[in-house]
Amino acid sequence: MKTLSFLLIIVLLNLAVAVLCADKYSRYDFPPGFVFGSATSAYQVEGAASEDGRTPSIWDTFAHCGYANGATGDVAVDQYHKYKEDVKLMAEMGLDAYRFSISWSRLIPNGRGLLNPKGVQYYNNLINELVSHGIQPHVTLNNADLPQALEDEYGGWINRRIVKDFTAYADVCFREFGDRVSYWITVNEPNVFAIGGYDQGVVPPRHCSSPFGVNCTRGDSSSEPYIVVHNILLAHASASRLYKRKYQEKQNGFIGISIYTFGVVSSTNSTEDAMAAQRMNDFYIGWIANPLVFGDYPDIMKKLVGTRIPAFSNHESELVKGSFDYFGVIHYTTCYIQDDPGSLALKQRDFNIDVAAKIMNMGDIFLDSEFPIYPWGLQGVLEYVKQMYGNPPVYIVENGQRIRRNSTLEDTSRVEYLHAYIGSVLDAVRNGSDTRGYFSWSFLDVLEILDGYRSSFGFYYVDLDDPDLKRQPKLSSYWYSHFLKGGSVSPDKVIELKTNFSALSHGHFFH
Repeated sequence: MKTLSFLLIIVLLNLAVAVLCADKYSRYDFPPGFVFGSATSAYQVEGAASEDGRTPSIWDTFAHCGYANGATGDVAVDQYHKYKEDVKLMAEMGLDAYRFSISWSRLIPNGRGLLNPKGVQYYNNLINELVSHGIQPHVTLNNADLPQALEDEYGGWINRRIVKDFTAYADVCFREFGDRVSYWITVNEPNVFAIGGYDQGVVPPRHCSSPFGVNCTRGDSSSEPYIVVHNILLAHASASRLYKRKYQEKQNGFIGISIYTFGVVSSTNSTEDAMAAQRMNDFYIGWIANPLVFGDYPDIMKKLVGTRIPAFSNHESELVKGSFDYFGVIHYTTCYIQDDPGSLALKQRDFNIDVAAKIMNMGDIFLDSEFPIYPWGLQGVLEYVKQMYGNPPVYIVENGQRIRRNSTLEDTSRVEYLHAYIGSVLDAVRNGSDTRGYFSWSFLDVLEILDGYRSSFGFYYVDLDDPDLKRQPKLSSYWYSHFLKGGSVSPDKVIELKTNFSALSHGHFFH
């Protein structure tokens, strides 16, 4: 397997840092057919958690134990009942596409076996509503909400039995919805799902072990994250091969997987820090992408993790290799990396110790503070994927700014973030990246996995104290709509929109 040397990668990343993102642009500067949309996921928006035959997922269990800052998705923002209203808002905004996920336990309540007709009907209704308004449905099959029934029966993702059940679930989705859905993601960000759920224990299903996790009662931080990702990759490959064999020619769709990415920059010009930055990319991006492109994990992972990372058989390697049509890139922020050789000497290891790198100057991604605006970090990720993996098609399936909820409709920092990051995508495309779409997170203020409703990412504020859960547009929704409808955007346009919005909303602030 031929890969770029880590020094060349660092050069490329530093080059990306030096490039300023496009300042003034419009959507017409992007290639024809470039898709702009927004995203949510099932448990975060649907609500109706116990209605019409849906059963609990591991996220329900997690939330009901109080781990999502005391919030649950029992009601969320009730898109289950308000989907027509939401799709109308999407159409008015001018979205090309809407990315959502399917609740496996709504569709197949026991995880396998009999379908829930009302679950099938809901997703048919949502998809038909989108299509009738000219909005492309982009569907994620699983976003951290495995049916609790499968978790209870055999441990869910830590058991290879999940491959068969996931493939059967995917088959149902392709069969029922694939005549109208052309873009599929199998599993959302398996890298951080495995780290959060099986190393640190901060997301469902809260597996971890001392001293790495927090208040976990089960799990093994040193091995389970690697087992989980291995089984996810096998499940993805199985579902992808099924799709390509049985559905793709007739439905003309595309299938991929999403990867959570950081922009990665070495803290100094030292060789040690440069190597640590490359390890960070190998352990976060390469963990997922290398098997899909080359058929195996990065060499450095196998060297440092040893027998704790499962090995692909020759047959499995061939199944996983090439089992994607595109990568979904998830990106929010950038980190500076410093070598941490002392961590390699520890006998007990978890994922972050295996990387042997310190993350510097990023802040806490788990708090409700705003992300620093480092658009060159996303540009660097897209350049890295282009150079390292042969420039595969990419859709940026999540990118957005977090602000404190209930602060203001005048979310200027989100507008500034969007302007900078979409501009960086344009620069990456102009530099040859085969990036084909951009989805902001999120369309509405939704339940967030770690802090519930404490922070928000949405274009629309949702008043949780209003029985009707009224949606109210923020400044960012006007900015994105202006851009989506062909208007040029620039720092001056931000000022102009802000002035007009202030007059429209009378500077209304929430309690």
